[in-house]
Amino acid sequence: MAPTLDQTLILALIVAALGLFVWGRLRHDVVALCLLLAAVALGLVPTDGAFAGLGHPAVITVAAVLVLSRALTITGAVDVIANRALPQKAGPTLLILSACLLAAVLSAFMNNVGALALLMPVAIQAADRNSINPALVLMPLSFGSILGGMTTLIGTPPNLIVAGFRNNLDGGSFGMFAFTPVGLPVALVGVAFIAFIGWRLVPRAREGTAREGKLFDVGAYLSEVRLTPEAALEEWTVGELEDKLKGHDAVILALARDERRILVPHRNRRLTENDVVIIEADPEGLSGAASSLGLVLVGRDDENGNQEKHLQSDDVQLQEVVILPDSRLIGNSALEMRLRTRFGLNLIAVSRQGRSRGQRLNRLRFAPGDVLLLQGEEERISNFISVFGCAPLGSRGLRLMQPRQAAIAGALLIGGAATAALGIAPPALTFVGAALLAVLLRVLPLREVYTAIDGSVIVLLAALIPVANAVSQTGAAELVASNLVEHVARGIPVVALAVMLLVTMWLTDVMNNAATAAVMAPIAIGVSRSLDAAADPFLMAVAVGASCAFLTPIGHQNNTLILGPGGYRFGDFWRMGLPLQLLVLAVAVPMILLVWPL
Repeated sequence: MAPTLDQTLILALIVAALGLFVWGRLRHDVVALCLLLAAVALGLVPTDGAFAGLGHPAVITVAAVLVLSRALTITGAVDVIANRALPQKAGPTLLILSACLLAAVLSAFMNNVGALALLMPVAIQAADRNSINPALVLMPLSFGSILGGMTTLIGTPPNLIVAGFRNNLDGGSFGMFAFTPVGLPVALVGVAFIAFIGWRLVPRAREGTAREGKLFDVGAYLSEVRLTPEAALEEWTVGELEDKLKGHDAVILALARDERRILVPHRNRRLTENDVVIIEADPEGLSGAASSLGLVLVGRDDENGNQEKHLQSDDVQLQEVVILPDSRLIGNSALEMRLRTRFGLNLIAVSRQGRSRGQRLNRLRFAPGDVLLLQGEEERISNFISVFGCAPLGSRGLRLMQPRQAAIAGALLIGGAATAALGIAPPALTFVGAALLAVLLRVLPLREVYTAIDGSVIVLLAALIPVANAVSQTGAAELVASNLVEHVARGIPVVALAVMLLVTMWLTDVMNNAATAAVMAPIAIGVSRSLDAAADPFLMAVAVGASCAFLTPIGHQNNTLILGPGGYRFGDFWRMGLPLQLLVLAVAVPMILLVWPL
């Protein structure tokens, strides 16, 4: 049967959006909005329903859970749990097992990106304390938190999306713990594999990048140094300076003079006092070069460097922070943010995997996973981290534990989960009520509510839900489903279930997991109708598959977050991720068939 015009158009839009997701130049929420507006313009989504997704229960529930997660964070509850749960002395297997289990448990009830951001500094310190390469811990920690999200309704947005599509059927929505009988065995087997086998497949810090005594390997920093008058009197050439920098494992990438940027300057070029040299080095190399060669690390937010000065205070410190996937810094530069004049901070250096070589530091646009070396007063750095969505690396000031507020925050989360599980009220209402109580009981300041809600996730979900409905209403989902059943699964339900899980896994590795669930859920329903089978097992396959972004750093925000601090490359993730996905497939399919018979 030939596809109709509407089916062709909606599928073409989905393919185009998939290409933009993979391309990665546009944020996921921007791609989703483009997709929505294009669907509205083509008449595939009615204009009066374009923004109906903003009121969808899945979107409301995600926002409320983010608020409750923030309450647990600022009261210090998670800090105490993390420090007590991780062993003080342990080998790699025990440390990774405890860290992954803790991450999985936390991610079942709070935002998994937030759980990883909280646990990452603690895990890095634990690895350093036990002389373990942190690269061996961070990837397992990320994967463990992703696995934990699949175990409950609120653990990850894909589960809420799948539950929303199931609610459109006659059987009602999935309950709070409907995902647990399948998700929990998968998570436990996955964590066991990671702790006993998987971490051995993670690449160690690469030769030439690891430094004895470093807390973790972020690769080399991109930084700028300026010649002091004393150094300039030496009348060095680029080659002479380069020879001196070799002793500090630093290399010259470019030279900035006046308004010009000179890439790979000639060795015989003479340096002058006002030259800014762009170098690549690790933190120790930067410090050693500056102190021994009479160089000044340049912290600047002004195009001409006129405001350059050094902070003088006993509270001044250097702090390494990583940019979270939802940070307000993303897409901006230090020049645009005016870090010095607005926040009293110097941006000393940036570490990024795959950055453009020789780019000026103040013009470098920040990206998720970048590691920034900031100089400033402790209070200013802490405020900056909180406001702009960063996570501190290495030692950090612990939040003051507030026992009463922490207990209330925990009780509200548990109470909301129990109320939803018992069917007393829908999850959206219970968790919004719990979030409101957190504000009324002064556990969470009102200003923190809007800081906690990740606007990009809300926009992404709200934009994709009407498009996903259009995929179903135009019959495109049935069309794709019938072709999958006929040409791939050959009409065999068990094969169709496995194919649905595999396709969802593949998509979630290259596009956002929520987007994957929104696209695949209507197709799963179409497959069940083509086979005259129950929809639940196929929807559950989509939920599990959308929580298996283990092959790339772009499939899940957690993987993006650890890319810089772990010193990983794009191709490092599949080494542990591929056998983990195959293991998930081997466990999930029989568990789905056992719990949700065809």
